[in-house]
Amino acid sequence: MRRRLSGHGASRGNALGRARVRLPHRLEVEDQRIGPAQISGELRRLAQAIDAVREEIRTLRGRLQQGTLSREVGEFLDVHALLLDDPELRRGLDTRIRGGQGADSALRAERDRLAAAFGDMDDPYLRARIEDIDLVIGRIHAALHRHDDTLQPVAGDILIADTVAPAELARLQAQGVLAVVTAAGSPLSHVAILARSLQLPLVTGTSQALLQINDGDVLAVDGDSGEVIVEPSADDLRRHHARRQAHKREIRQLNRLRREPSRSVDGVDVRLWANAESVQDVAHGHALGAAGVGLYRTEFLFLGRRSLPDEDTQFRAYRELVLGMTGRTVTIRTLDLGADKADASGLMLPDEPNPALGMRGVRLSLAHPHLLDTQLRAIARASAWGPVRVLVPMVSNGEEMRAVRQRLQLAVEAVRAAGHATAASIPLGAMIEVPAAALGLSGFIGQCDFLSIGSNDLLQYLLAVDRGNEALGPLSTPLHPAVPRLLRLIVDTAARHRVPLALCGEMAGDPALTPMLLALGIGELSMHPASLLPVRQAIRESDIAALRRRCASLLRCADTAAVSRWLQRAQPVATRSPAASASRSR
Repeated sequence: MRRRLSGHGASRGNALGRARVRLPHRLEVEDQRIGPAQISGELRRLAQAIDAVREEIRTLRGRLQQGTLSREVGEFLDVHALLLDDPELRRGLDTRIRGGQGADSALRAERDRLAAAFGDMDDPYLRARIEDIDLVIGRIHAALHRHDDTLQPVAGDILIADTVAPAELARLQAQGVLAVVTAAGSPLSHVAILARSLQLPLVTGTSQALLQINDGDVLAVDGDSGEVIVEPSADDLRRHHARRQAHKREIRQLNRLRREPSRSVDGVDVRLWANAESVQDVAHGHALGAAGVGLYRTEFLFLGRRSLPDEDTQFRAYRELVLGMTGRTVTIRTLDLGADKADASGLMLPDEPNPALGMRGVRLSLAHPHLLDTQLRAIARASAWGPVRVLVPMVSNGEEMRAVRQRLQLAVEAVRAAGHATAASIPLGAMIEVPAAALGLSGFIGQCDFLSIGSNDLLQYLLAVDRGNEALGPLSTPLHPAVPRLLRLIVDTAARHRVPLALCGEMAGDPALTPMLLALGIGELSMHPASLLPVRQAIRESDIAALRRRCASLLRCADTAAVSRWLQRAQPVATRSPAASASRSR
């Protein structure tokens, strides 16, 4: 029987296939007791299961390093690897089994203990680790029992689940899964961001999915609208095929823009930069005509390592990046460990009560000057191979920028004294992610050669909303009137001091928000390479002068609904005909 379910469209695309339902993993096992003679066998059985899970993680991590997925996915695998080898968890399991509990019972008890400990914490990032704990212990439990592989999705399936781990998306796509529908989740979660990078249709927050969808049901999934049709009718199928054809036409039209300029209807050029985490991202951005790399995340060099990467290791990675952009500017962000990123080297505080507001970004680097100095020397050496800029994350005051600038100068002098070449100068910029930095920018902008607005964290801190918390999803919106007002303040300050300014993050890569950003005076955007062409199309359909004349009315909007109406009126007529922008000549 036909049923229509609604969720949140989190990753664009349409899919038609059979449902594969995966019920939430529950460790509902009886309290199992074992005798002294069984203890060694149970410990061995548990160790074998943990080894099997470790090998699964290692294998998937290896595929990621070969470019199967963005390096960011590796962060989540690193979290799971760290949890798997967590001494407290291993000690707890060992103690319980030696005390007479079976492996299954010990796993359940340790899961409940850890979940209770994390659940009592005030910080949402730490509470969210419960999901990681469930996933790791669930993997061990599955390895103990060798679950039937027929429960795994196969080609042509649409996975229906409570949640999906970010690191799992690569495997799902490789298996031929057409789309994913989750009962929980948010369009702003890491899973959603990665699904968009993979171009895998995803619908989140479909609360009735596990109750109303059965294995084998035929589904039509629309990742744009968030609509899921169970056992679609003939009319539904016609609409689905029409959407598929329209999406294919849009992709073909966008591909024609690969070598076209990011130039508005009234002749204004907007610089589009690529965010990158891997050589593959750099190549993709280069092929799509990015002006350069607007944000290169260096965390992947540190994550999952037991020791810090030395200067030569970092230099080789940065040189490869610079050479890959063939003369286009590369912006290397200094280390931004902390918050939800795992670390095995011992840099981060193990029991930090609120990591999102704690020792991360430039704060962590300045607390470990040897770490910052090594990174700056490696960047200085790479600058000899092409234009490089240094971007400092989580800046909140001028003292931090002055300290980094002094250390950068010392690093350059040390590199030259060692006989290495460097660029004549290396521009230093600040990421504006903290509201205090935005409001106090005029006091330290003289320390900055350029600026980059980190929209993801700025939005989170400004609205006091964890963007991964599904219960708060509606509150985490760039359409809150405070967002354009704060952005305008930053733009005005940068323009007054003639300092180049870009905006990066999810806002930059959303073509629906492009008119608002152009109206506010933002002339540079940095985004995942997959978003370059849709945003370029939005720019080529926009009259920037007309949008800026309407900026005052945008800043007067009193609520989210008013900003949404402003955006709807700002959408150009040309968007009804995507081919129009592709046909304009250079």
